[in-house]
Amino acid sequence: MSRVDVTNRTIASTARVNGADLYHEIRGNGPPLLFIPGMTGDGGMFQHVAERLADEFTVVTYHRRGNSLSPPPDGWENTTIDEQADDAAGLLHALHLAPAAVFGNSAGSVILLNLMLRHPDTLRGAFIHEATLPPVLANGAEIGAAFQAMVEQGLATSGPRGAQEKLCRYFFSDANYDNLDPELRNRMLGNAEVFLGIELPALVQFVPDAAALSACTVPALAAAGIESRGHWVHDSSAWVADQMGTSLKEIAGAHTPYLDHPDDLAQSIRAFCHGLG
Repeated sequence: MSRVDVTNRTIASTARVNGADLYHEIRGNGPPLLFIPGMTGDGGMFQHVAERLADEFTVVTYHRRGNSLSPPPDGWENTTIDEQADDAAGLLHALHLAPAAVFGNSAGSVILLNLMLRHPDTLRGAFIHEATLPPVLANGAEIGAAFQAMVEQGLATSGPRGAQEKLCRYFFSDANYDNLDPELRNRMLGNAEVFLGIELPALVQFVPDAAALSACTVPALAAAGIESRGHWVHDSSAWVADQMGTSLKEIAGAHTPYLDHPDDLAQSIRAFCHGLG
């Protein structure tokens, strides 16, 4: 079933994809543009950017399987980045919107990188923003240990939701986290057990094949926030750009510009899509 929000022309529905029911929202009309969410699994974080781009594009946001309004399939106890990429490709095909321009941020960019390699036919272009790939960095083991310590401290003091909040504050900033819509924030925290217990092991182990990235013909942009300079997510973004033989594009903001720089991010995505022809 679908519901239509007449005020902002949003169509909300679910699609059966690879054995999962994926909740998604469609705004606007024009060339298709898909957003892949990262750690929280909730496409609601992209609302403000999606609304700004709906004047020109058919913008699709979705909740990844097992997150928020996309229920976990029966017996689903683990995932892979292949499965996540297959879901994104499957959703585009189910909606008859392939090939599409796709934006991914953080862990969503990790999924997007794999989507480029597994399903290049579904993509007109890939906007890869701050892919979280500690294993490709010289200090990757140190980053991983600090990340694990953060998770363990959060679990010990306040359970999965507390650990998820710590991670959100780390990646989003305290101000962005505190300014989240309360309903969205509650959904994000409600996804803690899925992220920590099911998704995180796959995410921390995945590294895209460098040679395959170099040979990939999908038009792609690797981007990082100007305010992320000196942070490891900026370094891993530079690694992605190097593998693709391109220059790293710096844009406004830090790791979550869709929260605090939606106008700037929308402009950057619009310019990228225009360049695809």
